[in-house]
Amino acid sequence: MTPSPETSHVMSAADMDRALTRIAHEIVESHRGVEGLLLLGIPRRGTILARRLGERLARIDPGFDPAQAIGSLDITLYRDDLRAHGARTPEPTTIPGAGIDGATVVLVDDVLYSGRTVRAALDALQALGRPAVVRLAVLVDRGHRELPIRSDHVGKNLPTSRDERVSVLLDEIDGVPRSEEAVVIQRGRSVKSPAGER
Repeated sequence: MTPSPETSHVMSAADMDRALTRIAHEIVESHRGVEGLLLLGIPRRGTILARRLGERLARIDPGFDPAQAIGSLDITLYRDDLRAHGARTPEPTTIPGAGIDGATVVLVDDVLYSGRTVRAALDALQALGRPAVVRLAVLVDRGHRELPIRSDHVGKNLPTSRDERVSVLLDEIDGVPRSEEAVVIQRGRSVKSPAGER
């Protein structure tokens, strides 16, 4: 009989909120304001986190309009693991009306692991236009990079082993109440990294 994975909570809902607030302040500081700033979430959790970051940016600087400066960037057709994992259903790509040319684009995702998801996102972005700057914001960086990619804004650096799985549990996807959202690590022989965690 295969043992059940052991689960540990490494970030609470309050920890996640604080991390997103700090990242929002870092983005405003590094960009010196919000003019020309766009957030593009990588579906699915990255899109939700981008919206939450946008809410915080609007509170920090009323010049940031979430309705005009937040979108999502589907990377399905740009992934390098389609052959291994089979067909996937693409998520919608939504780009703010002004487009990405000349903008500072912040890609937003939940977990940074090998870097392959971000590489696919950069390829998808290149097909849409030419931003002035591209930055990356992630809630968790768990290490084990396979490509020379790093995040500009990180909620939590989390040392892990390759046989652990890091999951970000969000109300909109996982059905947990907002007060019980969390980042968890699962350990054990039956744990496999999800196809999306790359």
